[in-house]
Amino acid sequence: MSSRAPRPALIALFTAGYLAAYLLPTVVGRLADSLRLSPTQAGLAGSALLLSSATAGFTLAARVERIGARRAARAGLLLAAVGYGTAALSTSVPLVVAGAMIGGFGSGTATAVAATGIAAQKDPHRASTLGLLTVSALAGALYLSIPRISPTGHALPFAALAVTALAVWPATRWLADPAGPDNSPAQATPTFKSPLPYARSGSALAVVIVCWSMAQNSLWGVSSRIGTVQAGLSEVTVGSVFAVALGAGLLGVIGAGALGTRLGRALPIGAGTAAIACCIALSARADGLGSFATGEIAWNTLYPVVLSYLLGLAASLDPRGRWAVLVGSASSLGTACGPLVGSSLSQAVGFPAMGTALAVALLLLALPLTAVALHTGGRPLFAGAARRRSGAPVGAIVPPSGLLEQPVVEIYPLEVPAASVDRHEPVQAAFTTAGPDGVQPEMSSSGYASTSAR
Repeated sequence: MSSRAPRPALIALFTAGYLAAYLLPTVVGRLADSLRLSPTQAGLAGSALLLSSATAGFTLAARVERIGARRAARAGLLLAAVGYGTAALSTSVPLVVAGAMIGGFGSGTATAVAATGIAAQKDPHRASTLGLLTVSALAGALYLSIPRISPTGHALPFAALAVTALAVWPATRWLADPAGPDNSPAQATPTFKSPLPYARSGSALAVVIVCWSMAQNSLWGVSSRIGTVQAGLSEVTVGSVFAVALGAGLLGVIGAGALGTRLGRALPIGAGTAAIACCIALSARADGLGSFATGEIAWNTLYPVVLSYLLGLAASLDPRGRWAVLVGSASSLGTACGPLVGSSLSQAVGFPAMGTALAVALLLLALPLTAVALHTGGRPLFAGAARRRSGAPVGAIVPPSGLLEQPVVEIYPLEVPAASVDRHEPVQAAFTTAGPDGVQPEMSSSGYASTSAR
């Protein structure tokens, strides 16, 4: 995707794609109440939605440029609107689950297009933080309004997802489809075949972030039940806590955007994950409004901050956005497993023990995440950035996000002039290089190169 894709359109698409994951607690909770499902069954329905979203990301990771950003985005938004709308209007469990999965595939498609475009921006970390800022604000507003509009039923959350997809549709007109035959050769199909840079680091990041997201969303998927069952709060109060928590997340994202990469990515990712582990343990042990609100607000303040650095790290690995899409899809895969894992663990051992297990897992996951951030440092190698005289691609070093790229300098071969050497006289050899215009510098009588002004 072209780096000239407007940032507002990408952020709008990012918001439509990520909103389903942010509304997961209310979706799972209302499915259990309105359709009379067990907590595990409701969690399985939420996992099916997010698993479909992850499938779309893995499928489209390297195909967005070939399909076309506008075409893929519109297809994804249409699927999201139709799928979520069907789930909102139906009371049949199979039809609701099928609609949720269709909508989830549409959300994943929209997220894949947005991630590809964000990775092509000059500062992908800032674009990622703006996307998280927008989706957090919208989710917070919905958590405040949905319980007041309709205290029960699953129709309203799904309808909000469908309406958001339709509202974002006009922004797709600013996205570009594949280049036509009249475009320059640099935009032609050979760029699609360039290998993935940083294969080991990117693969490690994708694998670890599956577990990272699963641990986060194992608690997030049952947070509503922790508030209503264990802490004894009403749904309106729990929704208000979630809204305040997401509002605090806005402040965290703003701070992350202002800080940028001044401290690098390793410190925010490692220390932030360790702090999140403590917040999860506290929230899972909540027995009242104070402890529940403290844990949820602190957790939701830190979570989008660390996630923005992880997404920025993935985007920095490949300017074509393939690692950004793959890592984002891996995150969705972990998010999809979260509700089912959280529901199963909470039923088996209870909320406090579940929180302790998740906290320990996050502390262990902080180590490989920090190692990947230290190893890559935001300076990926990718093929095709520079070319030899023969036209074959060579590697080029991309500077950290936000810095200007250094120009590629053409290197000419050295030429050593032939000279007779007397063993009793000092040797004077001159290494000369041809200038960009192919003119050799003149040689002085002493054997050293001299230049003359034009």
